[in-house]
Amino acid sequence: MAKVYCRSVLDGLSDWWNDVELWVIQLPFAAQFALVMAVLLPLCVVVAWAIDRVVDYASARFGTSRDERPLGSRANPDPGS
Repeated sequence: MAKVYCRSVLDGLSDWWNDVELWVIQLPFAAQFALVMAVLLPLCVVVAWAIDRVVDYASARFGTSRDERPLGSRANPDPGS
């Protein structure tokens, strides 16, 4: 029963997506471009923001420890310099 329901839902989703594709293809180029920019641009901004937040969190979580020296620093700095 669950397989039949899942298959019918996926078939319906596939048919809907094909209808949307056919509708977009029949639009003039300027309308296609505007539609893609209206959908794709905000989506890309949200994905970039999410990646930035994940990288910030990971670098804060797994960043440098208190005992770690910065790169390029000397082990025993000269007191006179």
